[in-house]
Amino acid sequence: MFDYPTIRFIWWLLVGLLLIGFAIMDGHDMGVGTLLPFVGRTDGERRVLLNTIGPHWEGNQVWFITGGGALFASWPLVYATAFSGFYWAMLLVLWALFFRPVGFDYRSKLQDPRWRGFWDWGLFVGGAVPPLVFGIAFGNLFLGVPFQFDDTLRVTYSGSFWALLNPFGLLSGLVASAMLTFQGATYLIVRTEGAIQQRARRAAQWSGLATVLLFVAAGFWVRTMAGYVIVAGASPSAPSNPLAKVVTEGQGAWLANYAQWPWLWAVPLLAIVAALAGVALSRSGRGVAAFVASSLTQAGVIVTAGASLFPFVLPSSLHPNSSLTVWDATSSLGTLNIMFWGAIIFTPIIVLYTGWCYRVMRGKVTVEGVESSHSAY
Repeated sequence: MFDYPTIRFIWWLLVGLLLIGFAIMDGHDMGVGTLLPFVGRTDGERRVLLNTIGPHWEGNQVWFITGGGALFASWPLVYATAFSGFYWAMLLVLWALFFRPVGFDYRSKLQDPRWRGFWDWGLFVGGAVPPLVFGIAFGNLFLGVPFQFDDTLRVTYSGSFWALLNPFGLLSGLVASAMLTFQGATYLIVRTEGAIQQRARRAAQWSGLATVLLFVAAGFWVRTMAGYVIVAGASPSAPSNPLAKVVTEGQGAWLANYAQWPWLWAVPLLAIVAALAGVALSRSGRGVAAFVASSLTQAGVIVTAGASLFPFVLPSSLHPNSSLTVWDATSSLGTLNIMFWGAIIFTPIIVLYTGWCYRVMRGKVTVEGVESSHSAY
């Protein structure tokens, strides 16, 4: 079994891996939903888009659900505090996601263009709103979340939903929206052909370039932003107690890890290079390679944000000493070790099963094929 500092760090990596899996797998579903009203010009073309993700989107939700479960089990204080602070944001995501199962099942039940048009825009909301909200919430981590713990570790949150909609939070939301739209567009290049594929290629190019520009802009903003630094306490081997440390504010502190470990600069560079490569590959119609490049972009952006915040997980702007970190917000040593072996067993099973599903249902989706099938969406 691992010691406490090691298993805490491992779980930081595992939660990050689940976030990357969500961005890559459920991200291309949401990206297709975002592009649905624009890449699909006719009813038949929109049905093609829906059938590229229809067999897989429910399975890809596993990454989202597993991420929430892992957060609850490994970082219970983070789970409780985040769901208190981002309560209305989470409800907005949930309400947007309601459109997905209902839209897939009901859209083609009637021939009425108004009925189908309503569900098309509903599926657009279900694809576009969650990435935007997740990005806004993640951006607010860099600004600090207004919460604090009392002596009995009861949390008090003093913010509001509207306070989350600050300029940097909105910029972060646009980064997330652009990168997941990029993911969806490159996926469509792989699964479609003809006019639909041409529009998907154009969408991949502008969304990829938007990802690079917005990501770089956010990076320069973080460079001028005040961050947090632990100056005492937060022992990696001590029991979890977020109040057993001293945290101060420091200008440019979110780049301290990059100054200490210069090799970390390779991560944001990977995100930028992969995005530009994905744009070039999309332009030439090399869909599979473009999708791989887009997936590397998702990983690069997420790891860049995580490495900047480390060891902070949920910083507090109201009472910095209450900030939650990798070293003081986790479950017990025994719990983390037991869950680790569960993750080691079941994560490869999920990956292998998902890969098998995509292999079985590979190939191009066409208008003719959809219209001739009685089981198509």
